[in-house]
Order: sequence, then C-alpha cells, then structure tokens
Amino acid sequence: MLELRDIFKTYNNQALLRGISFSVAEGETVCLLGASGSGKSTLLQIIAGLEKPEQGQILFNGLDLVQTPTHLRDFGLVFQDYGLFPHLNIFDNVAFGLKMKNVKHEGHKVHKGVLQKEINRRVSEMLKLVNLQGFEKRNVTDLSGGEQQRVALARALAPRPRLLMFDEPLGALDRNLKENLLQEIRAILHKTKIPAIYVTHDQDEAFAIADRVLLLNEGQIVRAGTPAEVWAEPGSVWAARFLEAGAIIEGVAVTSNRVKTEFGVFALDCGHKHAAGEKVPLLVRQSDEGEEIKFKAEEILFKRNQFEARGAGLVFLIDKAPAVGQIIQIKVEVQCLA
Repeated sequence: MLELRDIFKTYNNQALLRGISFSVAEGETVCLLGASGSGKSTLLQIIAGLEKPEQGQILFNGLDLVQTPTHLRDFGLVFQDYGLFPHLNIFDNVAFGLKMKNVKHEGHKVHKGVLQKEINRRVSEMLKLVNLQGFEKRNVTDLSGGEQQRVALARALAPRPRLLMFDEPLGALDRNLKENLLQEIRAILHKTKIPAIYVTHDQDEAFAIADRVLLLNEGQIVRAGTPAEVWAEPGSVWAARFLEAGAIIEGVAVTSNRVKTEFGVFALDCGHKHAAGEKVPLLVRQSDEGEEIKFKAEEILFKRNQFEARGAGLVFLIDKAPAVGQIIQIKVEVQCLA
C-alpha cells in the first residue's frame, strides 16, 4: 500500500536521509528503530507531509503523494506528548478528526442530526476499542498518561485513516504501563488491519509491536527483517551493539573460515572468505549448544532469578552466583559481523 522510493533529505548541508526505500503492506506494522539523530522522525514527518524530501517518491496505492498536503493524505499520527486539546473533553477530542473530515453518511451529505448520530456512534466505537467506554465527559487533564495515550489513539483511529503513524508514543510512560499498552496497541492494529509505521529508539518496544523492523543508522536502513530475524543476525557491529545482542570481540583469521581470539579459535560458517591475518569482529552469545570458553568473573550483578557475570568484555547470565575472580566456563555461539 505505502511505498517509499529513494528518499533523500539534508539539513544544513548534512545528509539526514540517504536513499531510503521500503514498503508497508496492508495490515502490517513496520517499526523504524534507531538512536536519536538516525533520521527516523524526519522520515515520519516526510511521510506525513510535514516535511518534503529533496528526492524520491512516496507512493500510496501507486499514487505519488509528495506534492499532496498533509490534510489530504488521510494518515493518522500519534505523538509522544499525546497532542490532546486540554479544553475539550474526551468525546470532543476523539470526535475532532471526524468533524474536520466532514463525516458523510453513505457518501452523501445529510441532515446535521444524522451526521451527529454517526459521530456519536463512531466515538463510542473507538472508546470501546481502547477500553475507555463511559469516559466521554471526562476532562483529558484528569487522565493518567496511559489513558491520555488511549484517547490519542482513539482520535487517530476515528476517521479511519489509510495509514497510522506513531512517533515515540510511549516514551513518557513507565515500564509496566508501556508493556501493557504495547500489547493493547498491537491487538488494536491487528484487529483494525490498518497499516502502521511505529518510530522508537527502544528495541524491546520495537520487537514487541512490529511485524517487521527497519534498523536506521545515520540516515540509512542497515538491517531489515522480522524481529526474530534482526535479533538472530544483526549483520554489523553497529547493529549488534545498538541491540545489545551480545558481546563483541575481535579475532584474527588464521584460515578463510577460522578465527583466533583470546578465548580460542572458532570455526565460522558465515560464507566469507577471510584472508589470513584479517581482523574479524565476532558476536559472542550464550548458548545451550556451542563451543566452551573460559573467563574470569570481574563483577557479579543480581538479575532477578539469575546472576550476571562480567569479565574480559563478556556478559553472561548464570544460575548460581560465582565469586569475583572465579573462572567461569560457559558455552557460546559465535557469529561473524564482518
């Protein structure tokens, strides 16, 4: 449905977006995941029509929207700060987009009374969807952060947008509330089948809600795939570090597929033909099956029902607390990041 082709954008002669291309299918939630300054919010503003690209196309069902004003794109947007109107109650906040869109009944303008009935029905439907039925007359300023975000979501959904966009919508919420609301948003998106783009810097948030993750770094998509695919194979040192996917160590190739490190020699199945003496970055992860390594525990941290042992640049979870200075044996899998 939505397709971006070769989007470029600069600011003060610095590249913000460098040839971004991707698509969002019907009913799919795509997450733009990256650190601050990676270009994800700028990209969202371009899709919304709040910014214009210097090059590229924004196609929806094959039609280029680059010159189409924001209000004619029929896209919904949910912000981190909710963007609610404090002087309006919950009903009027949710109804706002419907009134601006001039809701019609069966495609024809009708009597104002019928129009109001349609607005009432749609607002009631949306508040039930976000579990706020009965809240119509409440002031938005009396709501918790999670409730305000539900109202913002209901308002965005009410006009039946062709695409829904989220810009760091849960950044101001605490962890438990965020996890609960993430599950609710994901369920609502799957139920309504509205395609969505979700922007965040939080990998846990991205993996919880996305059907597909686009990992952005310095204005480029450096990795794309399902959450499981991106986690299993980050593909680069930067991606592995950003995702906190495991420990990164450096080795030296002794043959095309064997790399020597301070923890031993590892055989790789990466498809690369490494030259002898070549430096090779490796991702090391704890595994029930794999090669055994040893390291000295330099620091021990309690992590709920396990203990985190740190040493020699490695971090692993173990069931029983070792002593600082103890030699730990653990099985790992090793992945090439070259």
